[in-house]
Amino acid sequence: MIKSSLPPIIAKTVMDDGVKWQLAITAELPYFKGHFPQQAVLPGVTQLDWATQLGAQEFGYAAEVVNLEVLKFQQLILPGTQVFLKISHNASKHKLTFAYYDGDQRFGSGRIALSGRKLEASN
Repeated sequence: MIKSSLPPIIAKTVMDDGVKWQLAITAELPYFKGHFPQQAVLPGVTQLDWATQLGAQEFGYAAEVVNLEVLKFQQLILPGTQVFLKISHNASKHKLTFAYYDGDQRFGSGRIALSGRKLEASN
């Protein structure tokens, strides 16, 4: 993966079925430069990278993607917005299911299959 720097995280909520982050998509993020000149939009590859990084870190995996499944990008994420990223974990299959949204508005979703290699806990 690309290893994009993460956006500002406003809040994190651990739920029964996963974890939810509220993210600030500030206009100053470097991913908007040149994508696109007429209307800056957050690239899908950046969205995938953020979901991979946050999900792998949260559930103790190395961020080693094996496969991407059922990817959908429904709406553009524009600079100056806030979005939620929810990630749930299927431990038996080493998969993360993610969705970017704000209320009823859906931006993108999919599944990330990881290698399953766990990170060692640091002391």
